[in-house]
Amino acid sequence: EASVFDPTNPVMLGPHLCAAAAEISLTDTDAIRWFGPTSLALLADLADQGFLRKRSTGWFWTRRDRASDLADLRSTGGAPVRIVEEDTGRLLGTIDQTSAHSTVHPGAVYTHQGVTSVVTALDLEDLVATVVEEPVDYTTHAHEISDIRIVEEHEGHPWGEASIHIGQVQVTSQVTSFQRRRLITGDNLGEQGLTLPERELLTTAVWWTVSEEQCTRAGVDPSEIPGAVHAAEHASIALLPFFATCDRWDIGGVSTARHIDTGITTVFVYDGYPGGAGFAQHGFDIARQWLTATRDLIRECRCRDGCPSCVQSPKCGNGNNPLDKNAAVRLLTELLRNATD
Repeated sequence: EASVFDPTNPVMLGPHLCAAAAEISLTDTDAIRWFGPTSLALLADLADQGFLRKRSTGWFWTRRDRASDLADLRSTGGAPVRIVEEDTGRLLGTIDQTSAHSTVHPGAVYTHQGVTSVVTALDLEDLVATVVEEPVDYTTHAHEISDIRIVEEHEGHPWGEASIHIGQVQVTSQVTSFQRRRLITGDNLGEQGLTLPERELLTTAVWWTVSEEQCTRAGVDPSEIPGAVHAAEHASIALLPFFATCDRWDIGGVSTARHIDTGITTVFVYDGYPGGAGFAQHGFDIARQWLTATRDLIRECRCRDGCPSCVQSPKCGNGNNPLDKNAAVRLLTELLRNATD
């Protein structure tokens, strides 16, 4: 397994520095040795925030609560949202804050031990979702809109007219509605709007671009570009866990026919954790191998127009629309024509 982790991410490193300083005074020498050169600036920042204090023998934890509680071994999204049965107050489960918007929004169907319930309220301040047991013959699927802006490019390489990049991005997402679909048949039973707040994520992304001329050479008409890049985005997200030890739910993506920062057709794949987790970086490091496998997966799938085995995604906030399997293969082939390691 190619385990991936970014030890310099301050969101992850900060709590571990606090835990180390709480165990024994942490000297600058030890901090550099065990946590890397970026730790010194972060130690000073933690002192400014009141977590640590520096004395002649090193850095010390200053608070009464436990420093180890700052480091969550299961997630980096803060305290989880509790899912509580409204009538009894019984705790049915928990979910991370990021997933709560699309999974336990008001009206969502929640299944616990084979029993279905409907979410009656989601309190984002107290981090509680209340549910009422109710047998239903449908599932719910959230619709989410996302915008991504490039904050800083760390590195980039030309692939002929195309290019591949890694850097820091700001992702803004909002769940705006949800759809009810009949079990078994998947028939659309209607859509209902939601008034949930926007969520912002500063993280790391890998992105690739293709020019208008490349789209033309690939035989991808302007009307086909949104479906082509959307399908390529889904397949690349599905394939990255084969190269980096992660789950497709750990990463996200945005694709656009013309991005505001690049001015051309662009596909982003980003880490779903504040500051980044190293998945996008690994994708950048092996981009040619990863995107070649993505192209081959789509091309070799026996379906005609796209299916869950190639370009359809269970986490798509746009209902897997639009998707153009064949155009995605042509576009990825053109992208990879001059790709290098």
